Amino acid sequence: MIIKKYRAKTEAEAVNQAKKELGQNAVIMNVRNIKKKGALSFIMPQMVEVTVAMEDDADRETVRKEPAKLSQAQAGYGETPVPSKTSEGILSDTLLQSTMENREFQSGRGIEERLESLQSLLEKQLKPVEEDTEDAAEEEVDESVAFIQLLYNMMLENEVNEKYANQIIDEIEKGSNSNLPMDAVLSSVYQKMILKFGRPMHIQMAKSGPKVIFFIGPTGVGKTTTIAKIASRFRVDEKRKIVLLTADTYRIAAAEQLRTYANILEVPFRVVYSPEEIETALQDFHSFDYILVDTAGHSHQNESQRETMSQLLHCIDGKAEKEVFLVLSATTKYRDLVGIADSYKDITEYKLIFTKLDETSTLGNLLNLKLHTGAALSYVTCGQNVPDDIENFNPQKTVKQLLGGKNKS
Repeated sequence: MIIKKYRAKTEAEAVNQAKKELGQNAVIMNVRNIKKKGALSFIMPQMVEVTVAMEDDADRETVRKEPAKLSQAQAGYGETPVPSKTSEGILSDTLLQSTMENREFQSGRGIEERLESLQSLLEKQLKPVEEDTEDAAEEEVDESVAFIQLLYNMMLENEVNEKYANQIIDEIEKGSNSNLPMDAVLSSVYQKMILKFGRPMHIQMAKSGPKVIFFIGPTGVGKTTTIAKIASRFRVDEKRKIVLLTADTYRIAAAEQLRTYANILEVPFRVVYSPEEIETALQDFHSFDYILVDTAGHSHQNESQRETMSQLLHCIDGKAEKEVFLVLSATTKYRDLVGIADSYKDITEYKLIFTKLDETSTLGNLLNLKLHTGAALSYVTCGQNVPDDIENFNPQKTVKQLLGGKNKS
């Protein structure tokens, strides 16, 4: 990722410079006024500084040819550098100015607006000391190091796996010089994490015929309720023709629950006991838009159950378009999530749905599983209400929470 700053008399002039050098795809990350210093500052024209970013397709690791990058040793993870009293004042002023002056970024809300709690966190965590004789350049380095340390700690507190947190910080250090302002550091980490989440992949209609959608995952994660929420979207909001099938013949309650939802939505419902019956349903409902299939929540450690699941998921290969969604609970510990994800990865490719976001205060596992599996995230659920408590996965909103921002509904 390339991050550069441009200064000019007006914002338009600075943006024009950026577009000329980096192209039209450059992302405007921050705009702020530059206050002139010195005895004659009141008669000097005010300057505007624009920070922009762009992915470097040729080499995503080496992003800027500027001196004095921050090393991991300088960052000193586990030992937070202590800035001077002057540093704290600069830190507070920088974040306050960024909050007032940031322009639209990503989803249209400024980075500082998304991470409004970081200023107060910094003021509490960056302990002031007596003024000393450090020069301004060294103070800026101290502030930048402390700020990176805070972002790193915030990721760990939100249960981002240490491996991935280190990876993100290392990539930022490789692409930044040592005195990068804190607002630019924040922008870099924010953008890097959004890029790692990637583009969400939501269900789309098949080019022809019905699309068969399988929902897999362990027992108790909320597959059946999630299917009902998605079915309601298709039926009520999009006016699509849908069918609900269940292959979960182990739990009578689950089948009856899905049957109830089918009756409410006034859509066909069928219990299937074998792969052949799914093929039959595909023929019977060939004029429909979606066929949603609930599956039994088998143990990922049971080899015979995994083989049965594999036969079920592949019975329509070459006969219809399909998608498979692995439904996981955000409350499950990371080690178990890895075991589940790896087990199903041996069976089929899938996209991810996370449930029960309302039952946890940490969302690090969303990023952990994305980076571990490479699978796209699609939807998240945050309650039992059908159809309301489901939404498309939003990378910007999630990254804000992972970096300590407040979650606004």
